[in-house]
Amino acid sequence: MNPQDIRTSSDPDLAGSYAAMLRAARSAEELAIKTNTSVLVSMNGKDVELTAADLIKLHEEEDKQYLAQKK
Repeated sequence: MNPQDIRTSSDPDLAGSYAAMLRAARSAEELAIKTNTSVLVSMNGKDVELTAADLIKLHEEEDKQYLAQKK
């Protein structure tokens, strides 16, 4: 297994795949919120089920952090 960060790859497609995976994850989370379902994610090496309510809270926290960084 190569521990090198994929974002530093000399292959632009490979380097860009990280952002694509983040967008896909966010899209799956937004769909789970719209349909009031859960998603299963890995956090700190453990499988965790996040409900739609959990995802809403996480997105609100991320938005607050993003806005704080923009100031």
